[in-house]
Amino acid sequence: MQPRTISIATAILFAACTHIVSRAADTGHGVVKLAVDGAILPLMAKFAIPGMAVGLVVKGKPIEFDYGVASAATRNAVTRDTLFEVGSVSKTFTATLAAYAELSGTLSLWDKTSKYLPSLVGSKFGEASLLNLGTHTPGGLPLQVPDSIHNNDELLRYFKAWLPTYPPGTYRTYANPGIGTLGLITAKSMGQDFTALMEHRLLPALGMRNSFIHVPSAKMLDYAQGYTSEGRPARLTAGVLSSESYGIKSTAADLVRFLAANMKLIPLEEKLQRAIISTHTGYYQAGVMTQDLIWEQYAYPVALQTLLEGNSAAMIFTATRVTEISPPQQPREDVWINKTGTTDGFAAYLAFVPQRRLGIVVLANKSYPIEDRVTVAHAILAQLDRADGL
Repeated sequence: MQPRTISIATAILFAACTHIVSRAADTGHGVVKLAVDGAILPLMAKFAIPGMAVGLVVKGKPIEFDYGVASAATRNAVTRDTLFEVGSVSKTFTATLAAYAELSGTLSLWDKTSKYLPSLVGSKFGEASLLNLGTHTPGGLPLQVPDSIHNNDELLRYFKAWLPTYPPGTYRTYANPGIGTLGLITAKSMGQDFTALMEHRLLPALGMRNSFIHVPSAKMLDYAQGYTSEGRPARLTAGVLSSESYGIKSTAADLVRFLAANMKLIPLEEKLQRAIISTHTGYYQAGVMTQDLIWEQYAYPVALQTLLEGNSAAMIFTATRVTEISPPQQPREDVWINKTGTTDGFAAYLAFVPQRRLGIVVLANKSYPIEDRVTVAHAILAQLDRADGL
């Protein structure tokens, strides 16, 4: 994609998108707007995306842009308050909560799963560590919780009978059941319900006032309508471990604040800040990327092709042999850290470089390929990182 080449389709989209709002105007960063418009408008045209929100941290300062509409039916504009499903970006919040629980002394990531789920004593799943659950390395879990499972009791029976394909810590197989169970265990160790912990403790502590697992009725008008890649309306249907794995709905502004927290740019309670940074610890080398606690990291600067390989379908759908990093790699500043998120009707991508105080949030109310999200984000951040006058 050539970001500055505006096709006829893009020009039509630009004319039609009367609801393009930039909150960068007051900052005077015209180069930021040029970079974002030049990448996002062709992307929206290419995939007929109704609406997008882009948030940035540039030299430590937040900037946000809104494009298009939250619903093709109502034509209501995307605004600062528009809620998008963020899919597996939710896993980074589950990881943060687990890290906070560890610092609070209610769990250890090195403990066996069976310590917190006694019914799994003697099972293969029970032998996997909490760290295995948070790094996709327990031994070959499926991508999704099987459709036949409808509650946590059935889930535990499934885990009791489950047999690994690989020894724990030898292969990475991206899986919702693993991180979802880490969320379940974290909540149990803290003596509370997971959703309550997330909505009433962690998200408020981060200053994320417009982020939810269950969107309250007063906010439903801000909840964007999602669309499948074929253009059919779609919104998330809750299921077993969905809250822990992919259930958060949020705004670009709130997620920019989360990026800022991950770069130590906003004041936070000291233990929470330590927990956030600890999720950047590198535990396994998996192909071209380092597997942190859910987050995925690359030495910076990083080539686009490396990011595309690390965020490829192969990394999601096939097993990747890993090498344990021993001792674990301490959190670094000179890295690109990222996470994708997808639901049937929404697409998300977050990336940040602590050393450069630079980050991006890309949200859309239509599902479109991960490679295109990574490509536009890399193009925008690369252009801003080398720009003068910001």
